[in-house]
Order: sequence, then C-alpha cells, then structure tokens
Amino acid sequence: MQKLEIFQSLWAMELRRPGKSERSMEDNFSMAAAAGYHGLCIDPAVHEIEDCLELKPLYRKYGLKCMVNAFPATVEELPPLLQLAKELDACLVNVIGQVMPLTVEEGIPVVRQWMAEAEEAGLPLLFETHRDCTLNDLYYTLQLIEAVPKMRLCADLSHYVIDREMRLPLSARDRDYMHRILERSDCFQGRIANREQVQVQIGFPQHQEWVEQFKAWWKDGICMWRARNAGGATLVFLCELGPPPYAMTDANQVELSDRWEEALMIRSWVEQIWTEFEYDPGST
Repeated sequence: MQKLEIFQSLWAMELRRPGKSERSMEDNFSMAAAAGYHGLCIDPAVHEIEDCLELKPLYRKYGLKCMVNAFPATVEELPPLLQLAKELDACLVNVIGQVMPLTVEEGIPVVRQWMAEAEEAGLPLLFETHRDCTLNDLYYTLQLIEAVPKMRLCADLSHYVIDREMRLPLSARDRDYMHRILERSDCFQGRIANREQVQVQIGFPQHQEWVEQFKAWWKDGICMWRARNAGGATLVFLCELGPPPYAMTDANQVELSDRWEEALMIRSWVEQIWTEFEYDPGST
C-alpha cells in the first residue's frame, strides 16, 4: 500500500526574531516529533557537514527520518553531501545546486554526473525547482528535463510562480508548463506564493485564490505520482515555510502570521488530499 510521509524543514523552524533566542536543536526535534511529523529535512552545504553529523543521535532519539536538501557549490561537491545523507540514513537527496549553467547543453553533463554519483551511492536523487540554483528558471527546466528524460524533480512551485509572475486564472500555456513539472516530480514542498511574493500568509483573504491553486497543483501532482508508482512506494511531502526574509514582517520585524501553525494547516490539507484518493475507488 502506498504511503504518505510529511516532513518538516529544520530551516523552517528557525525563528529569526529580534530579541528572542533560537530554540535548541533538541527542542526542534522534540517539537517536530510531538507534532507527528515523519521526519526533518536539513539543508547542508559542504562546510556544514560536520555540524549536520552531530544531529544523528537526535534523529535516532526522536524516531524521525532524514531528508537532505543538498547545496553543492561546485560540480565536485555532491559526493561528500551524498556521504552525509548515507550517514544519516536519508530517505532521499534533493539537489539545490549552486552550479548554474547558462545553456541547456552545459547543464546536461552536470545533471548526468550528479545522477550517476547518486546511483553509485544508492540514493534517490531529485532536483529542486528553485530560483538562484541549477533549475533557476521554469523555461530552462522544461528544456533540461526533456533533454535528460530520467531526471526527476522536487516541486517547490512557489519559485516558478514568482519567477514567471504568473497570473490567475492561469493561462493555458502556464497550466501546461506546470503540468509538465508535476508529472516529473517525486516530492512536493509546502509553500504558497503569488506572482509578487514567494511566501504568502495562507489565512489572509487576499491570498485565497492562490491557496486554492496550490491545493489543486498538489492534488494533481499526488495523483500522477500515485499512478506511476508501485503499491509499496512512499511519497514525501515537505512543509517548508521559511523564516524571514522569506516570511514577511512588519516594521518591527515581527512576522505577519504563525508559520508553525500554517505548516500544520498545509499538512492537514495534504493529508486530506491523500485520504480522498484512498476512498476513491477509481484512484490508483
């Protein structure tokens, strides 16, 4: 039977509030476990590997799984990040590469090299749809995934909404392009954007059209994932509501909404979507 596992981002648990101390790592792990998350995602660059290895006892203590959002700054930096993922028994590695080839022709060997290194390490590898990284642009990504058919994605759709300043209702062109991204995606991230902000407050009335659009994308993506995967497969959905400056703040640097509660709300929406498929006799 297929399973859904929802992870929280350790980065997203940072507070970054003036005059307020950050929680300890143990408190973060305890809080995520108590809330019922299946795992925590870390976002290391190579110089942070040793710090991340220190988290191994906390993963074991709180029974949380690990996902790695890897930030290789050069083509050669992925293997040590893959080794970190193996040390932490990560369920998958998601690349947010700081290598940004200008052309698709230049990008193909980079992607193929990283895919080969991950295969040799025995780890599932995805490439995140993310600004200021290898897949910076929607149009570039569409060409690259066509050139490398085995390339799989982690869909953080918020980046492409703001990258292309998409409007609602979506044009037929944008619907088609995002569909192509979704059908290549094996992991989804929980953040909602509009055409001018990468992360909006999901409870504000002015953002509800975009809330519904993202719910529809997640439902479509999950449906396609279920149709192409075997009965024992596990889908990871990552709640990743970033701290300031991702999160908007007022003049006193106080956030306009509660990201922790918003992440729990997004989790409940995704769980409901999953449940609807479970009870739909026509679903896979």
